[in-house]
Amino acid sequence: MNGTRTLIALLATLLVACDRGPADSDEALTRQVSRVVPRVEEAVGLAFKTPPKVEARSREQVREFLEKEIREKQPAEQVRGEEAAAKLLGLLPQTMDLQAFLLELLTEQIAGYYDPSTKVLYVVKGQDRTITDVTVTHELVHALQDQYLNLDSIQRARGNSDRSLSASAVIEGQATYEQLKIMSGGRFNPGALGGWEGMRDLIRQQSAQMPVFSRAPTYIQETMLFPYLSGAEFARRFEEGPKSRILYEAMPASTEQVMHREAYESNPPDAPTAVTLPAPAGGRHVHDDVMGEFGTRIFLYEHLRDQAAAVRGAAGWDGDRYVVVATPRGNGIAWLTVWDTALDAGEFADMLKRTVNRRYGTEREREVRGGTDIDTSNRLVRVAGGEIAGR
Repeated sequence: MNGTRTLIALLATLLVACDRGPADSDEALTRQVSRVVPRVEEAVGLAFKTPPKVEARSREQVREFLEKEIREKQPAEQVRGEEAAAKLLGLLPQTMDLQAFLLELLTEQIAGYYDPSTKVLYVVKGQDRTITDVTVTHELVHALQDQYLNLDSIQRARGNSDRSLSASAVIEGQATYEQLKIMSGGRFNPGALGGWEGMRDLIRQQSAQMPVFSRAPTYIQETMLFPYLSGAEFARRFEEGPKSRILYEAMPASTEQVMHREAYESNPPDAPTAVTLPAPAGGRHVHDDVMGEFGTRIFLYEHLRDQAAAVRGAAGWDGDRYVVVATPRGNGIAWLTVWDTALDAGEFADMLKRTVNRRYGTEREREVRGGTDIDTSNRLVRVAGGEIAGR
């Protein structure tokens, strides 16, 4: 989903004065696009191949678009699988309907969007002029991106959420960084606002303006913020690198590469290990996917509430895959992780045991071959390590 979020508009209000007057007729928006196009081309370093189109839309039309997008690009079966995995890992409340909540959240958040299928930039009617300015600038970057890479195919990719999130970080991160730079007169300095972490805190402080976002679980909030803020820092680093490189020709393969300069810039880049899991022997396959370093970090933070420990426990990630399995006793999850070193693997295993303790309280542990069984009141958790194919 390429849509300017209210949370990014909140950042822009720190850089420019807020103007309450709406300017959202198709004619006014077209004039604004004509003014902003040269600035976007200069900032990104690429020229539009064809002039972008822009139209105003009511919030009801936007909701209809979102419903269609979720149905087509996030099929119900996939969302149900992601929901089942997140609930098993303690990242979502058991009573949450993820698809319904995401629709409510996106309806609140979206201020405009570029649709790759129609090649049109749509802006929500009746907003503050500042938010409209942010929307037009941000979405024009997406329109320009779409003329040099296929946004629609990227958005429809399946089977590796970590890789998809890293691609989203390039797309949204570049749009966010260039938008903030353009709106600050080309002098945007993230350090002046406390860096990207400081901006993350500012967004949370202003979350009263976003009631649905403010009640979203940490997992959803952080996954929503990652492409914009971590992606913007990635875009800034890339832009300050060798001028001969083109961002779209060197997409990161993982959130690890987005977060860690050395993982992306090493020669060759630190590519994650591809993990394939066999068909489950004792149940029915429900869903499988990749958590990634960022997802692993969120999982640890959710249960430990210790950011330093979560960062430390996820460091050294080198690949993973999980599978949700339906059994006669209910859903279960198997999660195979690969690490750079045995020390990294051991630290994650220790953190994992701590999360089980925090989540379920007192348990009975017993040593088994290669690991530990942790018997809780209603669930058995096995944490085991070992070496496969030299990893």
